[in-house]
Amino acid sequence: MHINDTYPLPTYTAGENRYDLMQYRRCGQSGIQLPLLSLGLWHNFGDTNDFTQARTILRTAFDLGICHFDLANNYGPPYGSAEENFGRIFKKDFAPYRDELLISSKAGWDMWPGPYGNFGSRKYLIASCDQSLKRMGLDYVDIFYHHRPDPETPLEETMGALDQLVRQGKALYVGVSQYNAEDTARAAGILKELGTPFLIHQPRYSMLDRWVEEDGLLDTLQETGIGSIVFSPLAQGVLTDKYLKGVPGDSRAGKDGRYLQASHITREVVAKVTALNAIALKRNQSLAQMAIAWLLKDKRVTSVLIGVSKAEQLRDNVAALDNLNFTTAELEEIEAILK
Repeated sequence: MHINDTYPLPTYTAGENRYDLMQYRRCGQSGIQLPLLSLGLWHNFGDTNDFTQARTILRTAFDLGICHFDLANNYGPPYGSAEENFGRIFKKDFAPYRDELLISSKAGWDMWPGPYGNFGSRKYLIASCDQSLKRMGLDYVDIFYHHRPDPETPLEETMGALDQLVRQGKALYVGVSQYNAEDTARAAGILKELGTPFLIHQPRYSMLDRWVEEDGLLDTLQETGIGSIVFSPLAQGVLTDKYLKGVPGDSRAGKDGRYLQASHITREVVAKVTALNAIALKRNQSLAQMAIAWLLKDKRVTSVLIGVSKAEQLRDNVAALDNLNFTTAELEEIEAILK
């Protein structure tokens, strides 16, 4: 059951100055440049969402120079519906611009019942990529990721499957998500031996979640020439002004509870966020804008993956790029708050 195109939009023509509105950064040691902000379709593109609004978000993103759209097999809900809806929008609006777009998908989390619909086997990854291409109506994706480490499947098998997808022409580049530094280095060694372009790593990273620093992952990526695109930059919305006065009923913590629970919004968290918000205001930024800028101050971060429910949020996030510089005093004050 597809979401209805309730309010048909006029024929789309991309903004002529779109590439003047965005900044780009080279992804590791590859030939690819990514927009500093990329659009994730994790939320707000499933069958429970508004199709016209989804189209408007994607159109706005491309008009702002965001030419990278990030998906996964089980984005929705239900699973697969984000890719199906993206495929419908792609056909309506973006088919003429295919060669200007960088489209990614992933597999690694639960997707279908039984032992072959999860984790990192060759059987699962190859089948999932085929299904994703069919849902989106594409001949290939630009990046195909293994979505999470699989403790049971040999890394050689998982990386071998990614290699096979590139050799079959179903993906141009491959990446991993949520791998630690040690496993990333091992994966890089295997893929280098196979001759497959290991383009990018997609870790979770924000001011409130800094495991990539503690683990040494960013150093490993720099050493191996791999780029990074970080997700949950706003810590599921905590790094906004949304929770400064409690948990609104229409917020993710208030109504969802799957990824962010109201119990996570502790007094300590609110105190940190309030102090960070004060610094952002002095910088003439919203807290969300400062949180994005703080990530991009590190050149090892190629792109920040944002998710929005409205086109206006997208424009607000892009405005973060107007001020990416921090003074030493600001960074020291931020560190003191976070510690």
